Amino acid sequence: MERPNLAAIPTGPGSYQFIDAHARVIYVGKAANLRSRVTSYFADPALLHTRTAAMVAAAHDVRWIEVKSEVDALMLEYNLIKQHRPRFNVRLRDDKSYPFLAITLDEQWPRAVVMRGRKRKGTRYFGPFAHAWAIRDTLDALLRTFPVRTCSPAKFRQHERLGRPCLLFHIEKCAGPCVGEVDAAVYAEHVEGLQRFLSGDNDGVRSDLTARMTHASKNEEFEEAARLRDRLGAIERALERQQMVGERGEDFDIVALAESELEAAVHIFYVRKGRVLGSNGYVVDKSEPLTTAELMQRVLVDLYADEPALGWPKEVMVSSEPEDAPLCAEMLAARRGSKAEVRVPQRGDRRELMQMVMKNASDALVRHRMKRASDHNARSRALAELHDQLGLSQAPLRIECFDMAHLQGTDYVGSMVVLEDGLPAKREYRKFNVRDVPGNDDYAAMREVLTRRLSAYVHERDTPAGERGEKPGRFAYPPQLLLVDGGRGQLNVAIEVLHELGLEDEIDVAALAKRFEEVYLANRDEPVMLPRGSEALFMLQVVRDEAHRFANTFHRERRSRRMRASELDDIAGLGPKRRERLLKELGGIAAVRTATRERLGELSWLPPTVADEVHRRFAPPQ
Repeated sequence: MERPNLAAIPTGPGSYQFIDAHARVIYVGKAANLRSRVTSYFADPALLHTRTAAMVAAAHDVRWIEVKSEVDALMLEYNLIKQHRPRFNVRLRDDKSYPFLAITLDEQWPRAVVMRGRKRKGTRYFGPFAHAWAIRDTLDALLRTFPVRTCSPAKFRQHERLGRPCLLFHIEKCAGPCVGEVDAAVYAEHVEGLQRFLSGDNDGVRSDLTARMTHASKNEEFEEAARLRDRLGAIERALERQQMVGERGEDFDIVALAESELEAAVHIFYVRKGRVLGSNGYVVDKSEPLTTAELMQRVLVDLYADEPALGWPKEVMVSSEPEDAPLCAEMLAARRGSKAEVRVPQRGDRRELMQMVMKNASDALVRHRMKRASDHNARSRALAELHDQLGLSQAPLRIECFDMAHLQGTDYVGSMVVLEDGLPAKREYRKFNVRDVPGNDDYAAMREVLTRRLSAYVHERDTPAGERGEKPGRFAYPPQLLLVDGGRGQLNVAIEVLHELGLEDEIDVAALAKRFEEVYLANRDEPVMLPRGSEALFMLQVVRDEAHRFANTFHRERRSRRMRASELDDIAGLGPKRRERLLKELGGIAAVRTATRERLGELSWLPPTVADEVHRRFAPPQ
């Protein structure tokens, strides 16, 4: 990459982006002085950090965006990293999938449920908690006070049809909305009270219940007063499960960092109204050379740029000073809409609590390193062996393997599984419905799947940067090694597709035959026999077997859907949408077969003539 014209680079704050030869963003940074920061990357490569030198070598161009202030630069950097997911930037990932207590506010009768993974709109989350049992214990105590439903939609509909509630209603842990035992306004009060308690407003909830209990007692409504007394007792038991670590009314987070040369672990305690309401942990791959202060600042931006589950705190206690603590506090204050503080606790209870959080972070880092230590060296050896023994043009950091599945030529599907740095990248897996192969022809199916996948990459690569979407496409990155399950025939198909698309010099290709575990290559007549028990052969077997499993699983799902739907085919007036809704509301094809004409008639959206046809299809002959 050529050194940019220094005079053209502004001296104000902003964000800069390094771009590769395919116009993909590979690194995003921010600076108080863009000219000074960008210029520093064009020093002697021998003086740069190894990863920085590798990034500059991979870059084709550098761009920048000037903004008004350093806070704006910080937020712009965060948003660009989130949008482009650059390969050379540090990014947080969950140390493990922590559970949350979620309330589904987008449902007519909201329910409380334990959830993991990606958050969805219309649901409010509380936590995260270290263990799912901790949520269930807390929720079990709270349901006597706030009897909201915890059942699944299918269970709710079942009891709604039966007209009788489940056991939780009889033991006073659900208000019974499925059978109309509770008014919508009263149920909304239960949901609101549960949210208030989980948000840390314990005193307000207790005061309300105490006032209602006193009022009921004065009016000689002793049964109601006793119920409220029991609810107060349940509240106290739930509060006993929450550790008191500060004065009442204090809201703050504690963020601790433990690091090694290549990785770091972050642990957070969420304190609301003086009680620890949850904790969370992340592991950071240090893919860019950051000091501890720079890394802490990056962590704070990732944690608080978007609103956390428990909202933005008034204070953030950190284990080490971020690079620019006033800037981080300014960013937090801008998000909160009121004053905020970022500081290192020096003494007292908060310092002791910080030691506890730091121990959690250190333990998490040790666990993570022990987990990876056993296989990190093996993966490195496997990649090096593949590079050398197969004569690849580049290290196979991304391996894609393709396999087909069908049953006598029906329900043809293909699978693509991905290894990145020797580990499965499951979010990159892809399924293909084979469209243009009329019979049993694995070669034609492989050609179709490879053509669709690689054509998408070529299209993405050749589309001008300004016309691309905000996020990288589903096939934006090419493999360094394309592996097909089979022998010489499947390999020849892959070679032809690469040649047709002009990718033969960019992507290495190989085929792994099942019988003798032979590896066929494009530039060799005889197959390569990798040593039995070698790390390289083991890695190829793993990715081949994973592709086989993924293809067969998808094939079974597709065949099962077709077989279920086929019994409802050709029913006049029952199109795909009505068919899907009918199966969903009745609970499957078995329930449709046994449904009475009266039950079908209860479905207001199903016309009577169509209900007659469905019933006639499955009714026993007279």
